[in-house]
Amino acid sequence: MPFPLSPQSIDAITEIITGGSGSGYSNPIGIYRSGPNIERFMRACNVDFQLTGSRVPSLADCLIQLNKMREFDKLTRVIEAAVSPRDFAHEPERAANVLDYLNQALLFDGFELQRHGINIRLATAGTSSPVMDKLTSVVETISFDTVQRDIDRALSSVKQDPEDAVTAACSAVESVCRSILVELGEPLPAKKDVQGLYNAVKRPLGLSPERTDLATEIAFDVRTILGGLNTIVNGIGALRTHAGDAHGREKGFIRIDGRVASLALHSASTVALFLIETWQKKYPDRALLRH
Repeated sequence: MPFPLSPQSIDAITEIITGGSGSGYSNPIGIYRSGPNIERFMRACNVDFQLTGSRVPSLADCLIQLNKMREFDKLTRVIEAAVSPRDFAHEPERAANVLDYLNQALLFDGFELQRHGINIRLATAGTSSPVMDKLTSVVETISFDTVQRDIDRALSSVKQDPEDAVTAACSAVESVCRSILVELGEPLPAKKDVQGLYNAVKRPLGLSPERTDLATEIAFDVRTILGGLNTIVNGIGALRTHAGDAHGREKGFIRIDGRVASLALHSASTVALFLIETWQKKYPDRALLRH
């Protein structure tokens, strides 16, 4: 991800956390916080911060220092906490305004805040999609935490490290398959790569292209789509083997670009979401366990 953040982004983050100067001449875009409250806010983000003067300049100086030191993990926690839905639970319209305000600045730096279920996360701009948004919402609801970590990893590296994004995208499909098999009490296959896991989960979910219980007028179409899912899964697995970073990189390795990584990520998300929705449809009385 690009560094450092622009001064405009730092100013926008500062304004949202502090609520501005508190002069009373205009409504703050964020939440007005006193000095001690700002210190508590930053400590909750694991950032050492002590007020050394006025609230707004002190916080701005702290954020500028984190930015110069490229403390991206800390900056991410601060940015996401600044727009936490918990703080705007009774003001949804204000929450939307805060999100839009900060995104207007962050987009020029190549970032955007995206809704992931009930949470908001910082990601590379342009990496979200309706399918991915729905997938992240679903995996949060059913607590597929390993899947969420794989998705977050892929999103964060799709442009800067596309090989890692491909590996993470493949891992997301593997995690969904493994989780469903475990919840169903089915044994894991001897071959635990993405193809083996997907083949193992097809039978209990009724996803074999050879199924014969389909209406005549749609049978061919559905079989074609299910066959396409097989092709996608095999392609993602092969791409991870040949272009991902799971097996190291030899001298002269030819890198893939972000477009290919995005294709793998969105394809993997489509497969993962379809598997989860099929589970929920086929086993409505057997809710996925929350671990």
